[in-house]
Amino acid sequence: MKDKRQVVFIMTDTTRWDMLGCYGNKDMKTPNLDKLAKEGVKYNKNYSTQPVCGPARSAIFTGLYPHSNGGITNTVSLTDGVKTIGEYLSPNNISCAYIGKWHLDGGDYFGNGICPKGYDKDYWYDMRCYINELSDNEKLISRKEESSLMDGGIDEEFTFAHRVSDKALDYIDKHSDDDIFLCVSYDEPHQPYLCPEPYASMYKDYEFPKTSNYYDTLENKPLYQKLWAGDTLKEDKDNLKIKPQLFLGCNSFADYEIGRVIEKVKEKIPNAMIIFTSDHGEALGAHSLNLKGASIYEEISHVPLIIKGGSYMKSPKNKEYKHVTSHIDLVPTLLDYYNIYTPPVLAGKSMRAIIENPENNKLRDTVFCEFHRYEIDHDGFGGIQFMRSAICDNMKLAIHLLDNTDELYDTKNDKYEMVNQIENEDYYEDRKKMHHDIIKWMNDTRDPYRGYQWKCRYWNDEKPSWDCDGYTRQRPSAKDEIKQLDYDTALEIQENVRYKIKKQLV
Repeated sequence: MKDKRQVVFIMTDTTRWDMLGCYGNKDMKTPNLDKLAKEGVKYNKNYSTQPVCGPARSAIFTGLYPHSNGGITNTVSLTDGVKTIGEYLSPNNISCAYIGKWHLDGGDYFGNGICPKGYDKDYWYDMRCYINELSDNEKLISRKEESSLMDGGIDEEFTFAHRVSDKALDYIDKHSDDDIFLCVSYDEPHQPYLCPEPYASMYKDYEFPKTSNYYDTLENKPLYQKLWAGDTLKEDKDNLKIKPQLFLGCNSFADYEIGRVIEKVKEKIPNAMIIFTSDHGEALGAHSLNLKGASIYEEISHVPLIIKGGSYMKSPKNKEYKHVTSHIDLVPTLLDYYNIYTPPVLAGKSMRAIIENPENNKLRDTVFCEFHRYEIDHDGFGGIQFMRSAICDNMKLAIHLLDNTDELYDTKNDKYEMVNQIENEDYYEDRKKMHHDIIKWMNDTRDPYRGYQWKCRYWNDEKPSWDCDGYTRQRPSAKDEIKQLDYDTALEIQENVRYKIKKQLV
């Protein structure tokens, strides 16, 4: 009897790569994820496609960049017709359950409580479902940071994380004999950092390491970063103490809840693939910034990724992959695992080679990160900030369309990204290549926001052109889609073919 094709996809919200012990910070108490890393492959340079909750998730679950799938900012839904992984899998007799934070329906922070296409309605449980279970007083308690420490704190059973885990355990028990895709999506350790004891007090006296970039004055860096930093630029950094007690406590609590799910997987579906990641990081004061936004700094864009292979894509134990990776490749990887056709519209590619043999393969030289705005329903967080960026193993380039300053960092020699090298001609070749990669990526993905302005930057000698790069935005269609037709020939668009715009005589 063949093994079933089973995947358990686990994610948290706002977990930096260095908030896991297995990524080098031994002060972090994350024993379950650390153990998972020893049982599979740890990806040391994994990056979010856009370091904001909704857009990051839109790429993770559609295989399209936010600029392509419509989820360009929080509180914006996916474009009609864009499929998530459940819609690819469920027609192939794969049971799909999504339990936890969704953030892709265009609603408020909590979602709308409505199960999207492709997933089992009996197990749909987003944050609105959780809120609807609470009394008005409990709702207030659930949104206050002090709830974890006052009046005896809170019970484990009260938290969203625990209820999400409970539903996941029930699903595994009842579907262990099926082909399944189970997503377990925690809101934790995102604010308000709700967690029971002993986690609420676990980091009571702990100071998060203060690296040199806490002293960053943001000189020769984009104006929006200085505005973002505000009065924190004036802080006495010598006496500054970074003590995110509840944030880190909630992170360890999330690890505990994840451990409950992993143990059930080992008990009931031991040959399943397990994937863990998070959507984005948190500045925690580095570069005088807080939260996340239009930035490629490590603290915000660099997130953990751990994959323990399953029956149909085996992985070695306790291995590391040292090159850059991206969330954009997760959907193609899942489709590969389930032996399902990958439509040409998807921007990524299967990670099979670096799951099965992480030490002797290199999947990508460059990954990409973008930004549009933080929220659409208010004008905080800088409002609109168009960013396109390229990240390599040792270099980063960010183009800020509406700012006067772009960014280039030599991350091999400048680990904490203090010195912006954008005008340093010693980096001319690196800068030119990465800039070319960004423009090509925008064309390849039919980025609707592309134009000559991205190409004509003050640090190069490119000339503007009304034709831009001359490519149409038409794309090849998937097998089950109506075929798009070329404007000039009325013939079907072919896969992997670029179509130049023909000048029209007027």
